[in-house]
Amino acid sequence: MHTRALVLFSGGQDSTTCLAWALDRYQHVETIGFDYGQRHSVELACRQRILQRLREDYPAWRERLGEDHFLDLKLLGQISETAMTHEKAIEFEQNGLPNTFVPGRNLLFFTFAAALAYRRGLSVLVGGMCETDYSGYPDCRDNTLKALQVSLSLGMDSALVIETPLMWLDKNQTWALASQLGGSGFVELIQEDTHTCYLGERGQRHAWGYGCGECPACQLRKTGYQQYAEGPSSHARDVSA
Repeated sequence: MHTRALVLFSGGQDSTTCLAWALDRYQHVETIGFDYGQRHSVELACRQRILQRLREDYPAWRERLGEDHFLDLKLLGQISETAMTHEKAIEFEQNGLPNTFVPGRNLLFFTFAAALAYRRGLSVLVGGMCETDYSGYPDCRDNTLKALQVSLSLGMDSALVIETPLMWLDKNQTWALASQLGGSGFVELIQEDTHTCYLGERGQRHAWGYGCGECPACQLRKTGYQQYAEGPSSHARDVSA
């Protein structure tokens, strides 16, 4: 039985919601973050504040929340000519993918997470990847992560499970899931302390949180929050599934 999990935790809305989801399900949960030279490195500063607030404001989760791990993967940024790791305008490439796609990012993240999980006796890896509201990144797709789960389990000779609780949710439903997990206080935590904006903008506070309001990540977060704020009638599916 799987009772111990490791959450890929960036400090963003999705990974913070996934962390709460894991804390609601597993007896012991640890977190792992990565510095890969991302332009929006401000998210890394958000991580510790979020963890602190979870421990202070949610006693039940505090008992389950274990060690936080942080890895330096700047080499990935050095070999990635993308708008996520270099100062360049966000646009679509000839292959149809946005130039915010960092090739191999999630594959590497899960591989390093699996190596750490193996050492610490954690059999569940949790990520905030989504195929409903996303930018078309191939390493966020359900089939990619199912194949990776098989490869990692074989390569580690250990039964690892990759969980992606947001895979089939849109951003509206992700906000609703946060509310179901932690109530209005947790929604406020996401608004105030998480970071999503690709440009790292934290100067302007919107109803949905901080960000430039224009990049693809901000647009998804803003639209989802507006739909969520309309009320429960806008939540098309049961997000607790």
